[in-house]
Amino acid sequence: MTEASSALEARARHWIVDAAVGAAVALGAIGMAHAALPERSEGPSEVRMTSAQRIVPAAAQPAEPAHLIAFQHPVLGQEIVSPFGLRQLPWEENGRLHEGVDIAADFGEPVLAAADGVVTRAGQSYTYGRFVEVEHAEGLTTLYAHMGRVAAEMRPGLAVSAGTPVGRVGSSGTSTGPHLHFEIRDAKDRPLNPAMFVGRSFATAEDLPLRDARRFPRRVRIAYVSRIPESKKALMAAKQQARLERSAPSATDAGRDASVTVRYEEGRPRATIRFGADRRPVEPAAAPPVAPVAPSPPPVSTLPAEEAIATAAG
Repeated sequence: MTEASSALEARARHWIVDAAVGAAVALGAIGMAHAALPERSEGPSEVRMTSAQRIVPAAAQPAEPAHLIAFQHPVLGQEIVSPFGLRQLPWEENGRLHEGVDIAADFGEPVLAAADGVVTRAGQSYTYGRFVEVEHAEGLTTLYAHMGRVAAEMRPGLAVSAGTPVGRVGSSGTSTGPHLHFEIRDAKDRPLNPAMFVGRSFATAEDLPLRDARRFPRRVRIAYVSRIPESKKALMAAKQQARLERSAPSATDAGRDASVTVRYEEGRPRATIRFGADRRPVEPAAAPPVAPVAPSPPPVSTLPAEEAIATAAG
């Protein structure tokens, strides 16, 4: 064998080895690529989901709300001093429905939103003074009145969460002193008893005690206040004057009832009782004293002396 043929043969062996190695590498790459492809199900067009694809992150699953609405105390650590129900104030002629509750508190105490909601009104009125109204789920509204100051950011459309300060305790409007007047109303603007909502949470609309909260005792409670509003002092004076006029007799009544005659059954007068302007009996005046009458002298006889003596003797 010549030197040239030996070189060709050695080069051919190298080509065969390189080709075998290349084929092995290609087959390995094809196998790895095939293993990386997703497994196919029996159906020709269905792709089986891998375990990684079947896992859904917990954050992507919406959680059910724990409650529909929850109410907290609008003034922390305070008590109700005037409840929901019929009430008569000193300047009123009759009782009327007190449509909320009065909560005792000092000037400047923070007033908090009782539940999550949206501010619908904020301002001042003649009776409520400075107030804020918030609408909640199911059309319920809460009202915070007689405040000394409304929070500057309170405006219609503002979303507030429970516990958000809406103002400060005061004594504005027809208020009898520092306190918070707090109301809850339903979707038809009917007043509800706040005592049945505050401190409670409700999971569904069916849990809301709407019917029971509209009820109230029929007994009128007389309210005693420590301060009469200036706007009500004139009403108090007019009410007192009307009471005095009703109790005082008229001139006609006084003349008609000046005397009463008491009679026997057969109609003969027995006594006359007189009354004064205050309808009290008047004691009869004492009769004037009668002057003593001097005894009259004995009659003078006109008979002769002898007959007079005989008459006296006989």
